[in-house]
Amino acid sequence: MNVYHTPALLNESIDGLNIHPDGVYVDVTFGGGGHSREILKRLGEKGRLYAFDQDADVCRNRIDDPRFVLVRSNFRYLKNFLRYYNEERVDGILADLGVSSHHFDDPERGFSFRFSGRLDMRMNRLAKKKASDVLNEYSQEELTRVFSSYGELKNAAKIAASVVKFRESEKIETVDDFVGILQPFVFKDKEKKILAQAFQALRIEVNDEMNALSDMLRQSLGVLKKGGRMSVISYHSLEDRMVKNFFRSGNLHGEIVKDFFGNVQTPFKIINRKVIVPSEKEQTENPRSRSAKLRIAEKIVE
Repeated sequence: MNVYHTPALLNESIDGLNIHPDGVYVDVTFGGGGHSREILKRLGEKGRLYAFDQDADVCRNRIDDPRFVLVRSNFRYLKNFLRYYNEERVDGILADLGVSSHHFDDPERGFSFRFSGRLDMRMNRLAKKKASDVLNEYSQEELTRVFSSYGELKNAAKIAASVVKFRESEKIETVDDFVGILQPFVFKDKEKKILAQAFQALRIEVNDEMNALSDMLRQSLGVLKKGGRMSVISYHSLEDRMVKNFFRSGNLHGEIVKDFFGNVQTPFKIINRKVIVPSEKEQTENPRSRSAKLRIAEKIVE
């Protein structure tokens, strides 16, 4: 069996959940199932694990275990599905926000600039909007917003203008089309970084990733028990900033609320004050873990 995805910070993230054998846990990013399998190892007979993933391809990784339920849905519907399964509160939530190696390595999915193929990038293949649709249909202003906000590209406006100019004569359909448009803005010493940022921006927009993450985080506060924990692994600054703000304040903007005595009012206790990153050994063995950052928090209110 080919490796679908090597999970980053596996032991650190699962240790961070402080698993109770009879507890109820949620892996909101099932993927190759690496984190889920480790959670199940630590659960007793009465423990339960719900795993979310919107990609139909993950069904091949389904775990045959009576304690396990695979939910074929985006994690932004966390609360609704837990209610459907009569689970009002859970003991822990794990999120590994990275894109699976499976996606990057499959030319048909269009996630990587390394392969020729159609520009798709949909996590859920039933969704209507593909990456090529964004490039062909968005206005120059909208494209500038995408490249600037989600790719943090300095030449966002110029790249957007080049996309618009290209599509005046022909539709943008393939990875090679997009890479060709980006070439004038790519410097030899930073080629991979700039291409990665542009592809990341497009992927985030296609899958509405930031809004989905904000939806999931808000709902997590309602479904976690007091004493329940969240382990979240992020891979770019936008995600990490949102998670950091949420854990320190209970809201997505990081707005600190203080009581009459000046005490910070937050629903969480931060477990790791310093963000956890992969060891040099893990980064060498799994290069895609290099940008991973783990934050862990415990809910301290009802």
